[in-house]
Amino acid sequence: MSELQTQILPIDDPHAIPLALAVLAAEKLIVFPTDTLYGLAGQINENSLQKIFAAKQRPEEKAIPVLVGSLDQLSGLASLIKPEVLALMHAFWPGPLTLVLPKKGGLPPSLSPYPGLAVRMPDHPFTLSLLQQSGPLAVTSANISGGPNPSTAEEVYAQLNGRVALILDGGKLPGGKASTIVDCQSREPLLLREGPIPFEDILNVWGKA
Repeated sequence: MSELQTQILPIDDPHAIPLALAVLAAEKLIVFPTDTLYGLAGQINENSLQKIFAAKQRPEEKAIPVLVGSLDQLSGLASLIKPEVLALMHAFWPGPLTLVLPKKGGLPPSLSPYPGLAVRMPDHPFTLSLLQQSGPLAVTSANISGGPNPSTAEEVYAQLNGRVALILDGGKLPGGKASTIVDCQSREPLLLREGPIPFEDILNVWGKA
């Protein structure tokens, strides 16, 4: 792949969000901090998605999660949001909970080859502000597939220099467990990956909805 000039900019720079939006609009990739680790992000279209796969050297049969900045952004992503699912969102978003929802028709095939789409709202003020302005973004871990998950902008740069246009530096991130993933497509929730939010808490909220 052709080498890009990779720029690093602190998230407290006043140009950070305007520049990020311009880079995304040009269908180039950015990296930003989340509440756990750094995420590699692009617009939800085939061109940007193929750039994510290429930058990460990621197998194309793997779906790419979507991050949102508000609940109203879900209308273009999910074909159905049950009351139980909405209760989970109100209880645990923003936060480390990824929900697999029935995918709305018309989304790019590369986003997910499956009927479901993984969606999360990250608990990070800068990134929420960016997502509220950019709209939903396709986001995956900011590393080469199989490489270590970076917790600093410098670690991102070491892996993705020349593969992304902009790295937004939010300092050293806490890392820790990746988000809890729950499949919400059936009558009962299904735990796909354990994470910071215990499944018993999920079941408790689901049962009371």
